[in-house]
Amino acid sequence: MRILLADDHLIVRQGLRLLLEQEGFDVVGEASNGEEAIGVARDRCPDVAVLDYAMPLLNGVGAAREILRSCPRTKVILLSMHTEDHYVLEALRVGVKGYIVKTQAASDLTRAISEVSRGMLYLSPRVSRTVVEAYLAKSEGPADPLTPRERQVLQLVAEGKTTKEIAKILGMSVKTGEAHRTRIMRKLETHNTAGIVRYAIRQGLIQV
Repeated sequence: MRILLADDHLIVRQGLRLLLEQEGFDVVGEASNGEEAIGVARDRCPDVAVLDYAMPLLNGVGAAREILRSCPRTKVILLSMHTEDHYVLEALRVGVKGYIVKTQAASDLTRAISEVSRGMLYLSPRVSRTVVEAYLAKSEGPADPLTPRERQVLQLVAEGKTTKEIAKILGMSVKTGEAHRTRIMRKLETHNTAGIVRYAIRQGLIQV
């Protein structure tokens, strides 16, 4: 079983790697942010990608979306501090197969990998079962007004990056970056960066 680990805290990655290697798993790559995780996944297409929810540059859900587009056979497990239904539901809707509350990672992760590799869904016991029922029933939550690319730009703006820095990170022109920023503000009905930051905090895209 080939595993990718992505977390912006080196000590967390080291601990998880040790745990997984003791259980016989092969950790084929590590990443410290969402963009790096996508690059490693595209290069190695692991069997399972274990992603932290709150990563810089692109969070775990955004990274999962791109990884699954490039490597549809990869199973994605998300590590998160959030147990609220809307976080879990968002993850499930992009194709995440495992959702683990981060404080339970040591005890839940090997079991989660085993279950998702067999095509099953794994959620930490602390996660509400009602979210699974909602997912299985395909009930829709509020529609996300932003495209995946706009969510990437929004997270980077909320992290304090300039338009020029965002353009370089995402491989686009400064003009395109400005256009994305303008559309985001229009969709969110805000006229300043503070409004973007507040939205990013509510969505769990950045930590405060």
